[in-house]
Amino acid sequence: MRALILETLYEWSKVPYQKFWKRTDPWNISASDFLKYPVNSLGFQLGCFLLKHSFEIQPKLENHDVYHVLTGTGISVPEEVSMQYYLMGNGKRSLYLYAVIALGTVLYPDEFGRFRKSYQRGRSALTFHQLDFLKLLKQPMDTLKTAFLIQ
Repeated sequence: MRALILETLYEWSKVPYQKFWKRTDPWNISASDFLKYPVNSLGFQLGCFLLKHSFEIQPKLENHDVYHVLTGTGISVPEEVSMQYYLMGNGKRSLYLYAVIALGTVLYPDEFGRFRKSYQRGRSALTFHQLDFLKLLKQPMDTLKTAFLIQ
């Protein structure tokens, strides 16, 4: 039930968030286009992630899926909340992030240990949340993870 609450709120808020708050341009790349990047690259790994989960890239929300790939975070609701904790630890600040963390913490108090560890992992990494990932799609994943101390 608690997962349904957060998933429903996400679906209701996604379009207004994309339209009114996100100032970035959409990448206009399909999931299959990512598979044309070198096998060890961020772009290729992003394509694998999207296809594995039967996702399409969401316009203006592309970074979200990149965060999943870079941090190795899964897609369950507690894992989504955990990733927001990671990003907060990494210095990201947004109303949307705070809302997910607040609701996720209230709905999943039993996961707080995981959330705290994710926050610490984000603090341990060098700040990467603000990067222009579109320009980094050809970069090797290992290089990015090493350069930014992403565990």
